[in-house]
Amino acid sequence: MSMRRESFLAHVQERGEYETAEEADRVARVVLALLGAHLVGTVRAELAARLPETYALILLNPLQAAEPLSPERFVRATAAWIEGATEETALWDIGAVLSTTAAAAGDVLIREVLLQLPPGYDLLFGHPQLA
Repeated sequence: MSMRRESFLAHVQERGEYETAEEADRVARVVLALLGAHLVGTVRAELAARLPETYALILLNPLQAAEPLSPERFVRATAAWIEGATEETALWDIGAVLSTTAAAAGDVLIREVLLQLPPGYDLLFGHPQLA
């Protein structure tokens, strides 16, 4: 059963401490588009099935990554796509979106997702932490 869009966004907004749902939506779209480029096959399909349709489609039609990005480069790429972002704010944005995604997906599926990603992504799926 997938999480409803309002519920997903409310979680992202709360975790990221965004003033509006629009801001939460903007970061969710960027982070999930970048994440989708790193996932393949049934794992990507299963993760999409747990997300609201809007975000499932973004995950399934991602920005094409020429190569898997290290966590550091994922953060840099996110910062580049979000207007006015720095690497610090992008790290926060990623944490808000991916911790919500992890909650929607559950531990078993997230472990499978992490197996497809370069080392270090487990930290990005944790709750956002202030540096």
